[in-house]
Amino acid sequence: MAQAAGPSADGAHGVTSSKDLLRTAANAFTFSSPADRSVRQNLPAAGKAGAAAPQASGAAAGADLEVGLSGAATSARVIDLKSEITSSLGTPLTLVIDWGDGTSSTEHAGGTGTKTSQHAYSEVGSYTVKVTVYGPDGANGPSATNEMPFITPGSEFTPHSPTRLFDSRDGTGAAQAAQVPAWGEARVKVAGNSGIPADVAAVVLNLTVTNTKAAGHVRAYADGTERPTTSNVNYAAGDSVPNLVIVPVGKNGYVNLYNSGEQGVDLIADVTGYFTRTSASGYTPTDPTRFVDTREGLGTSRGQVPGHSQFGVQITGTRGVPAGAKAVALNVTVTNPRAAGHLTVFPGGQAAPNTSNVNFTGGQTIANAVIVPVGADGKINVRNGGWDPADVIVDVVGYYSPDSVSAYIPVTPKRDLDTRDPAQWPSGPLKPYRYIFSTFGEENTTATAMVLNTTVTNTGGAGHLTVSPDPNALWQYENKTHTPPVPPNSSTLNWTAGKTVPNLVQASLGVNGIVDFFNRSGNNTDLVIDIFGVYDRH
Repeated sequence: MAQAAGPSADGAHGVTSSKDLLRTAANAFTFSSPADRSVRQNLPAAGKAGAAAPQASGAAAGADLEVGLSGAATSARVIDLKSEITSSLGTPLTLVIDWGDGTSSTEHAGGTGTKTSQHAYSEVGSYTVKVTVYGPDGANGPSATNEMPFITPGSEFTPHSPTRLFDSRDGTGAAQAAQVPAWGEARVKVAGNSGIPADVAAVVLNLTVTNTKAAGHVRAYADGTERPTTSNVNYAAGDSVPNLVIVPVGKNGYVNLYNSGEQGVDLIADVTGYFTRTSASGYTPTDPTRFVDTREGLGTSRGQVPGHSQFGVQITGTRGVPAGAKAVALNVTVTNPRAAGHLTVFPGGQAAPNTSNVNFTGGQTIANAVIVPVGADGKINVRNGGWDPADVIVDVVGYYSPDSVSAYIPVTPKRDLDTRDPAQWPSGPLKPYRYIFSTFGEENTTATAMVLNTTVTNTGGAGHLTVSPDPNALWQYENKTHTPPVPPNSSTLNWTAGKTVPNLVQASLGVNGIVDFFNRSGNNTDLVIDIFGVYDRH
């Protein structure tokens, strides 16, 4: 669990515990092929030494040679291969490794023993690794060959036009229309649904809870796996709350939505993309950048967006997002709405779908993470689905493109920080205008971004949370030579007094692997951070 470091000179606290999440998640991908599967060539048979190919010097009749294979992933596209060699031939032995991607390598061994090799694939995918061990006479003498499959842990993103997969209110994706009961769950078919392929590894859903009668929370997880203790969407009685989730898909193609509350609720799940272990689009995180603010006319015309109207936003080819980007990761905020409504974010050049990304009530300021395909024109559209005007803010936090190298690896959901727990965090709530830094990249050195769920609770007054990479290195904090970071002009989630508010954040690790969480309010607030995945460049 996370432990609080001492406060820095500017009052910040750091989460500096071990979080080697990348290797732990990758190591779950293990493969093997035992030695008895070896295919032997030209080995001398017992009592028939002269009948075989020329025998290696010093080898007895009936000599043996075999190789067993085992492999484990260490990151998104890297395999550690162990070749267990058994040989009664002379030395030296030669290993030729065909990695299954059109490349090979040659190594040498001194006889019976284990040879460890490593290989980095340029693309995620499924490969067949084949190892051939040759005796001292090389390709003209005895040999043994074994092979095994290997699947990379890393997965890449394919955008999907926003589509409703599940709606308990009208029975979409369910046997019938019915609320998800207290302490009950809904199963959502993902694989093979609405064009999503059967080999889907994880799915991006905008999950909305509505018609709530009591407080609770929702957990999303892969069907057939253990239900996590973390949360994705927190709600109170009377709330309609959305939150983006990136959730692994069970081997049977389903995702579960568990209602941890004392009353039934309605749940809605809209898909905007999915991850597969085949080459598609990788991820590039960016520092949070404000593209739209209708209050000041940034990115669109100044003034509130009228009800049942929309505006377009140029995404690609501007402000660091390349022309080849297929989808964009956003944080979308609505503020000053005159009445209840919702926002829908969708690709440019398309009609608005029957989905929602942000639900709001009159006067509310609320944000939600959004991953949306970019239209052929390089634009996205934002539609105000309410009857009355509202202000809209759009912050870009990253993009997906074929040229981006970071692949996604889901991890077992883990609670990284809970400031309410004095055993874990003796420093108490996050103080006004202070920040907490977390050293996610200290051990995950090839990671580029984290997929987190941030939740604020016990809020003393209105405010917002800003999440961004820290410009300092850990040694600067340890030596107290760091420079207090300045939060960017962006927000991750917004709250009012007494509210519990969650939001997904795809947090860039920057150049130092450290992420800052700023309390941009004049009151204490408790902060909860849950980890759901990591993007890795190797």
